[in-house]
Amino acid sequence: MHTFDQVCALDRLLRQSRRPVSRQRIEEELECSRATTVRVIGKMRDYLRAPIEYDRDQNGYYYSDEAFELPGFWFRADELAALLVMLDALDTLEEGVLDGTLDALRERLVELSRNHGQDSVELRRRVRVLRIGGRDPGTAFRPVADALLGRRRLRLVYRNRGDGQEKTRTVSPQRLVRYRDNWYLDAWCHRAAGLRSFAVERIAAPERLDETALDVPEEELERCLSSSYGIFSGEPTATAVIDFTPARARWVAEERWHPDQRAEWLPDGRYRLYLPYHHPDELLMDVLRYGADAEVVAPAHLRSAVAASLTAALEHYQRAGSASESVPDV
Repeated sequence: MHTFDQVCALDRLLRQSRRPVSRQRIEEELECSRATTVRVIGKMRDYLRAPIEYDRDQNGYYYSDEAFELPGFWFRADELAALLVMLDALDTLEEGVLDGTLDALRERLVELSRNHGQDSVELRRRVRVLRIGGRDPGTAFRPVADALLGRRRLRLVYRNRGDGQEKTRTVSPQRLVRYRDNWYLDAWCHRAAGLRSFAVERIAAPERLDETALDVPEEELERCLSSSYGIFSGEPTATAVIDFTPARARWVAEERWHPDQRAEWLPDGRYRLYLPYHHPDELLMDVLRYGADAEVVAPAHLRSAVAASLTAALEHYQRAGSASESVPDV
C-alpha cells in the first residue's frame, strides 16, 4: 500500500471501531510491519493533525475527537512535485494572467513539500517549460473565465484576425481550451445561432451579463468542435490521406494528430496517416512543415492546395537576383 492508502485505511478502521484498535489489528488491516504502523500514525498526527491517542488500559488507538475528518488537501510526495511543476508551468506560460491568484496555493504546496523532505526550489529549478508561438491572452482571460464558471452570458467585441473587422456578439461560454500554447473560448454564439471558437486574445470589452448561459450538451460540443482536425469547428466533411517518407515516419508514428486518426505502415517503409477534417487551413500548415517528406494522397483539392503553396514558395526562392544582397547586416 502507498502511504495515502494506508492513511485512508487507518482512518476508516478507527472510525468504524467502537473501542480502541490494537496495533496488531492495524498491522493486519494495513498489511504492514510494526515500524510502518508507527510511522503512519506519526505522519497522521504531525501532518494531518489527526487526534490519535493510545489507551493503555485497552491497549489500542482511537480518535479523541470523533468530529475529526481527514483534510481534503493532502498529497503524496510525487503528487506534490507534479503540482508544483504544474503551477510553475502555468506561470511561465501565462505570465500575469493569474496575477498572484495561486500564490496561497503555491505557498501551501511548498510547505507540504518541505514536510516531505523535498526541496521545492531545486525541484522548480530542474524543470523548464518553453513557450513557443503562444499569444498573450491579455486582460480578457479573467472576465471570460468568470462568466464561464459563473454560467452567465458574455457580451464581447471580437476582432477577426483575417479581415480585421470587429463585431459585437453575445455568447454563452461552454469551455476554455488550451491549444498549442494559446487559449480559445468555445461558446454558443446567439448572433450566429451556433457553436463557435473564439481566440481569447482577440476578445475585447468582455462584459458578464445577468442572463444565465445556455448549456450545450457535451455530446454536441464534441461532435461540432472536437471531431474535426485542429481548432476550427465543424463536423468532418473529408478525410486527408497523407504519406510520410521513411525518414520522417519514425517521428510521425509516435505523434497523435487527432483522436480519431488511423494509420498504417506501407511496404516501402512509408507511414500513411488518415485524418478527418472540415476546414483545411490548419491541416495544410501542418503538412507544409514536413516539406518534401510529406505527400497528400487525397483528397484532390487538399493535394492541389499543398502543391500550390509549395510552388509559390519555390517561386520566391527562384526570383532573379539574390535576396541576400538587399538584407542589411544583423
